[in-house]
Amino acid sequence: MSRAARAVIDLDALRHNLQWAYTASPEARQFPVIKADAYGHGLLPVAQALTDADGFAVASLEEALVLREAGIQQPILLLEGFFHPDELVNIQQHRLDIVVHHAAQLDALESLVRQQDIVKPVTVWLKVDTGMHRLGFSLEAVSDAWARLRACDAVNQPPRLMTHLACADDFHSTRTQQQIESFYRVLPGVQAERSIANSAGILGWLGSHADIDRPGILLYGASPFLDETGADRRLRPVMTLRSELIAINACQAGDRVGYGGRWVCPEAMTVGVVSIGYGDGYPRHAPTGTPVLVNGVEVPLVGRVSMDMISVDLRGLPDAQVGDDVVLWGEGLPAETVARAVGTIAYELFCSVTARVPRNYV
Repeated sequence: MSRAARAVIDLDALRHNLQWAYTASPEARQFPVIKADAYGHGLLPVAQALTDADGFAVASLEEALVLREAGIQQPILLLEGFFHPDELVNIQQHRLDIVVHHAAQLDALESLVRQQDIVKPVTVWLKVDTGMHRLGFSLEAVSDAWARLRACDAVNQPPRLMTHLACADDFHSTRTQQQIESFYRVLPGVQAERSIANSAGILGWLGSHADIDRPGILLYGASPFLDETGADRRLRPVMTLRSELIAINACQAGDRVGYGGRWVCPEAMTVGVVSIGYGDGYPRHAPTGTPVLVNGVEVPLVGRVSMDMISVDLRGLPDAQVGDDVVLWGEGLPAETVARAVGTIAYELFCSVTARVPRNYV
């Protein structure tokens, strides 16, 4: 390994966080959400580490097939269903669950019956739009969609029901409770397994606990709630993005640092250079003052982020040396803290780490 930038993935912390989901919602089965390469943590290593999971949720057939081809046997849910009817052959063959959220998907399932192409019935999760207005059948259309699925020989009976919470990260919002109540008013008396809770629902909205939960960001050690960190919820960080100091420069008052020279040294000082940049997924728009840990001490980023390097103010670390450890987020520096400084969310930080950064699994 020539460059020092690396993402250290703590699999024990990952398992701890999943167990905390079981503790918080003890009656539910847990389907960890590992789409987008497990939020940048590595799809297959994460799935292989979570042997206690009841199932997994991904975004696409391609992600699901990686898991099946590696021998993952738990149920796998395609959160957006299928994008084209041609995918149904693979979905049946590999025993994949699908979300059905649109009439065109119902048409395709019914067409399977007419074509007598049924290999094995598919487990369907009927998605109800309770207020997010992204995917799902409206409250008025659910009854008809349910009836069509119940009559379809291509579907395992009975289908499941699910919805997705739009504002569960905000305890001050009334919309979450409204969504939960709307969901339970749908198809009264119908006996079907239900799924509501995402990470915020699991940790903060008891009314969203149902038969199956879908933990996402909490798995990776970040809090789903505004103005919190994972530690506030007894979660442990899974990804620690690390690098090293590769240079320490003695600068004079008035020296300009980085592209554009926008940051000016206010006095004679040392400026450290860290081998990390937007080519590694560190956010280019990170402003001066964004916290960075050098040898466990918080120092501010200064100047513009480059493709391969950032600069940090070392006035608080007179003994710093080339080769010293640097943490960009993770152990000792919550991703949420960095995300707030940058004006984004921990999800994006994790997902943005590029392929050239080695993942070291411990």
